[in-house]
Amino acid sequence: MPEHTARYRETIWIIGASDGIGAALAREWAARGARLILSARGEAALTQLAGSLGPDHVALPLDVADCASMEAAVARISALGPLDRVVTMAALYDPGRVADLDAEKAAQIIAVNLTGSFHVARLAPRALRPGGQLALCGSVAGYVGLPQGQIYSATKAGVINLAESLRAELAGQVDVRLINPGFVDTRLTRRNSFSMPGLQTPEAAARKIIAGLNSRRFEIHFPRRLTWGLKLLRILPYRASLPLTRRLAH
Repeated sequence: MPEHTARYRETIWIIGASDGIGAALAREWAARGARLILSARGEAALTQLAGSLGPDHVALPLDVADCASMEAAVARISALGPLDRVVTMAALYDPGRVADLDAEKAAQIIAVNLTGSFHVARLAPRALRPGGQLALCGSVAGYVGLPQGQIYSATKAGVINLAESLRAELAGQVDVRLINPGFVDTRLTRRNSFSMPGLQTPEAAARKIIAGLNSRRFEIHFPRRLTWGLKLLRILPYRASLPLTRRLAH
């Protein structure tokens, strides 16, 4: 990194930083003395956010679903110097029943949420220092197949599985972490028509994520009053869990 880097405690790449939890993470980490590389598809929002945080933060637009875009970004970052952390929060969401989902929209959700996480998992370790941290964002929606979760829940289940595989494959090389948030008040969740238990602000979510990433836990999940209930539902046999999830559909 340029000579400015010596003044910063960490260098962190946040993917999906233009708004929501990603932007809140950027503001919180900047306040704690980190230097940030901020990525998302929206260049204007990234540039504005980076500028608001200070002169040494970098806006690096990319499309996480595009392998060539990710490769170019990793090459550019790797040429500057090693990162301490890479965190990806990029996601798409479209609530509704499976039968009502547009096929093209479903493909986009899969490309960003699951294929995009795969691109990060495969390419981002090249930009990390030895023992650096790589955090993928799943969701508590990935614990079990919930009504109205449709393809989003399925992709997040895939991200959880991917992070678990990566944790084993990169043991001793990269500190792989999994972030599984509950409901957070963002432009995505505002599309929900139901009451969201344990709804968090992006700022509260960011603080919990950073605390978790600074701990030794593999999985960061919150709020606990929601996540532990879903974890219990996940381990129940189908004869017990399916009747419970069926009730949520009505």
